[in-house]
Amino acid sequence: MTNINTQQNELVIDIDVNKQQLALLSGDIVVSTYEISTAKNGVGQQNGSECTPLGWHSIRAKIGAQAKENTVFVARRDTGEIFTEALRQQQPDRDWILTRILWLSGLEQGKNRGGEVDTMRRYIYIHGCPDGDSFATPSSHGCVKMRNKDIIQLFDSVDAGTRVLIHEANSRSVKQENQ
Repeated sequence: MTNINTQQNELVIDIDVNKQQLALLSGDIVVSTYEISTAKNGVGQQNGSECTPLGWHSIRAKIGAQAKENTVFVARRDTGEIFTEALRQQQPDRDWILTRILWLSGLEQGKNRGGEVDTMRRYIYIHGCPDGDSFATPSSHGCVKMRNKDIIQLFDSVDAGTRVLIHEANSRSVKQENQ
C-alpha cells in the first residue's frame, strides 16, 4: 500500500472492508464511526467488476447538499423522487442511491487511477441507501453504502478533497501509517 502521511489535524476517512466500518479521523483521533456495506463481490479495482476499490482516494465531488433525506439520485442527479418502500416494491431491482453522494477519485496511478482501474470513471461513491438494507454485510455494487442520517452527518463533516483510505483489516490503516 502506498504510504501517504496524514497531517496532525487532517480529516481522513478510513474504510475497513473486513469490519464493514467507516471511521472519520482527525489525525489519530476517531471523530465518529459508522456501519457500512461495501461490495457483495468483494474488493477489486477492475472496471465492470462491481467490487470496492482499495487504496487511497479523495472526495472528488459532494452531491446533494440541500436534498431531503431519502432523495433518489440517478447518474448523480436528483430524480425528484423520495424513496419509500412502496417505490422499492415497484422497482425491486433498482440500485438505490439516496440522500447524499461523496464521489471518489483514486490517488494511486495504475491501482485505482487511470485505465481500467479508475475509481472515478467507475462511479464509486460513498452514498445513502434505504435504511432497511443490511449493514455490516457486503451488499453493494462497488460503492460504500451508509444509513441516510449517517451519510448526512459525514457529508456535513468533510470537504471535497478529503482523503479516503479503503483497506482490508490485514492491511495498514490510516492510524498505522501515521506511526
